Parts: sequence; structure tokens; C-alpha cells
Amino acid sequence: MQETKYRLEMRNITKHFGGVKALTDVSLRVEPNEIHALIGENGAGKSTLMKILSGAYKKDSGEILLEGNPVNITNPKEAKELGIAIIYQEFMLAPDLTVAENIYIDQLAAGKATINWKELRSKAKEQLAKLGFDDISPTEKVGNLSVAYQQVVEICKNLTRNAKVLVLDEPTAVLTFSEIQKLFEIVRKLKSEGVSIIYISHRLEELFELSDHITVLKDGGYVDTVETASIDKNKLVTMMVGREMSQMFPERHAEIGEEILRVENLNAGKMVKNVSFSLKAGEVLGFSGLVGAGRTETMRALFGADPKESGKVIYFGKEVDFKSPLEAIKNGFGMLPENRKEQGLLLAQSIRMNSTLTILNNKIAHAGVINHKHEKEYVKELLASISTKYGNTEDNADSLSGGNQQKVALAKWIAADCKCIVFDEPTRGVDVGAKVEIYNIMNELAAKGVGVIMISSEMTEIIGMCDRAIVMRQGEITGEFTNEDINENTMIKAAMGV
Repeated sequence: MQETKYRLEMRNITKHFGGVKALTDVSLRVEPNEIHALIGENGAGKSTLMKILSGAYKKDSGEILLEGNPVNITNPKEAKELGIAIIYQEFMLAPDLTVAENIYIDQLAAGKATINWKELRSKAKEQLAKLGFDDISPTEKVGNLSVAYQQVVEICKNLTRNAKVLVLDEPTAVLTFSEIQKLFEIVRKLKSEGVSIIYISHRLEELFELSDHITVLKDGGYVDTVETASIDKNKLVTMMVGREMSQMFPERHAEIGEEILRVENLNAGKMVKNVSFSLKAGEVLGFSGLVGAGRTETMRALFGADPKESGKVIYFGKEVDFKSPLEAIKNGFGMLPENRKEQGLLLAQSIRMNSTLTILNNKIAHAGVINHKHEKEYVKELLASISTKYGNTEDNADSLSGGNQQKVALAKWIAADCKCIVFDEPTRGVDVGAKVEIYNIMNELAAKGVGVIMISSEMTEIIGMCDRAIVMRQGEITGEFTNEDINENTMIKAAMGV
């Protein structure tokens, strides 16, 4: 074995997709017992580099060394056998199998003729308990779990393998503060046990709390590797975006007007219990709380995506009861869902089609016929206004990076000219530059008199963006704070029932 200080080296990796350069001469060096952050804007090449490491993509040139020895990884199975485990932002789970089956999917029988189901469930429960999620049943179907709990299962699945290199791609994107702290404990424990961890996140505070070194990529190229302790947030952002960032949360000068929405004693399923609140024109109202608090379920009931059982909804002075999202959209009520891949986009359809879904009848079509020339021009202007990076409007939505997919999902609501929009985790998995762009869009909408509801698990986002904040816990509102009273301490207490 060649003597080296590095567990993993990726040297001068280059990758093209047709005429597009995804990576050019990118290098990454990770030591044992290290948490190494990998950052860059959406489309910088982070995911492509990790897919090459995992064997999902084949590099065009460059070399990969493990413990100083060159390796040729041609498929994901080889990567696993070499001790490389990757938790992607998109879950690799079988929704119709149980939690236990998903966690041990490639070792169900462990070489025996029959599966010991009792032992399998017991081991799965033990793994879940290690992460602090012993409330997840090993016998529950994964498809029935919330997005956050599915992510926990995905993390558990990968932690059962004896990985030398563990890649975490946006692992906290759907977790809240208490769950994130539990994950950090696991990550630090793995580091102390000698695992090399590559940590990809757009949440800079996480990188400064966890990582030893940070490697920055930009536009498919290598920028630099720095010791985390030697750099501050502003310098790091400048390295990422290639320009100075004026401020994270842009100032907003919207005039808050009359009440446009009043919800009284709303009940819907187990997750929405006697919820009451109001929203004014030009206001940004934040909804905070732990994952599973009922925030999304409340908004889905308002939007007509889920049935409401009881309660009153007053919208622009009239009582309404939207029976479907289509009815809500016709009344100028929009909702950007938290799960863009399943609910926010038609991934196998064009960027153009996704951008104009909400406005075909009134802006793009005449007498039932779509004017495609007008539609293309409109989509180009719309996407340019929110700085979306894409090849062609006819490319499918799944050809885009995560952040640009989110912008396309958002584009159709900007196009729809809504009077009230719910943004459910709008910056989940989105880079720093794109976050600021999304914040600006929300501020511009508020300035036009639109009522904006923002669900976010990032408390700094709620504090930085909202005029008022509502905190939910177990389906009920446990706190309401005006701008000057919004702080992490009060919100954590309300979210945890303290």
C-alpha cells in the first residue's frame, strides 16, 4: 500500500455531457478522520463529481486513488465494495417496501436460504434509535412516511454499511434544528471512528460547525481548498459566486395592507387541529416548527390538495372552500410544494411546459390553441427574471440542477399572477446565490401587494424574511410572534412545547 496522508484523492477529473463541460480538471483530497465540505452554486459540478466517485457516471479523464492506490470505479456496486457510500439529495428508496427492508435491502437474507424477519426488524429499530428516531416503525411502508422520515431511513441505510468514505449530499435539507443536531452527533461519531466524510450543503453555518476543510467548485472548475478555521462566511460566498454578496436577506419596503385571508378553527386529518391565523396584503408570514408539526398539511387543506374537515376560510371577504388546487388557482391562490420532484414539476416534460402550466387559458392560448412562439418568448423572459440556468426551453425539467428545477417550479406561480402564494421550503437544496434571488422574488411579490406565506425549517430564514411568524407543534399553533419578537430562542421553545 502506498504511503499517503489522504484516504481519497480525485485528481484532474474531467467530464462532458455532449457539448456541455460539467467538470474540468477538478481535484479533491480527503483525509481519514475528516469532515470535508464540498460547496458551490447549483450547477457547479458537485453532484457530477460525486456520481463519478459512486460509479454512476464514468469520468472522461483524471484518476481516483483510495489509500494512495489507483482505483477504476465503473459501477455503484464496485464503489460500495471499496467502502464508498453516498446519500443523495434524491432518495434511493423503494416506497412499497418497509423501513426495515429498505435499510437492509442488499443484505436481506445475509447469504441464508430464509430471511430472519424478527432479527431484521430488531436491527433496523436499533439503527433508527441510534439516530434518535425510534418513533419510526421498522414495519411501516417507506411510501407512507413524511419526506423528513424518508431521509432518516436513507441515512440509516447507508450507515449500516462499513463505509471508509461517506458522502452526504444535502442531508439536512428536510430536517429541523433538533433533528440536525442528532445527525451532527452521528457524523462526528463516524469521524472519530476513522470515516472520511464529504459533506455537501448550502447551509454555510453547518459547514463552519462541522467541517475541517472546504473545497469550492464554480462552473465545473476547481476554485480552492481552505481550512475551515481560516476563512469567514463572506469570503467563502465570494469564492463560490465570484462576486461580493451585499446581504443574505434583502431589505423589504412593502406596505402591509388589508387582510386578504382569515382562517378560523381549521381541522384536517390528524395534523391540523383548530388552526386559526390571518394574512394581509404585502405581508410575509412565516410558519416554523419541527418536521411533522402540521405546517404543510395546513396549507394543503387551504389549497384544496387535501380535504378539510371543519373550519372557516375567508378569502378577500368571502367564505371559500377550495375542493381542488385548480379551484384555488382560478381564485389566485398558489402553492409551491416542498417536494418539487413529485409535486412541483413534471420532470419528463419540457421546461417551457412546466413554466406555463398555470396560465395556458389566459395568457398563452387563444380559442384553445397555444401560440408556441409567444409561449417560448414569454418563458425565456420569465426564467431570465429569476436567473435560471438552462440549455433550451424544450429540454426536460429533469435535465436541470436542483436549484434550477426549483426556479422552474416557482416560475409558474410568478406567471399565474397570484394574490396569495404559499412557499413551502422554497430554498431547500438551493445554493446561496439562488437563495437570495428567491428572497428577492418573494419581496417583489409582497411589494405588489401579494400575501406571502413561507414555511421554512431554517429559523434564520424566518427571522430574516418574515413580518410575523407562527410556530406549530403537533398540528396546533403554539406561538405567534411579530417581527421584533422573532428569535431562535422563543421559536425553539414554542416548537418543542417548552
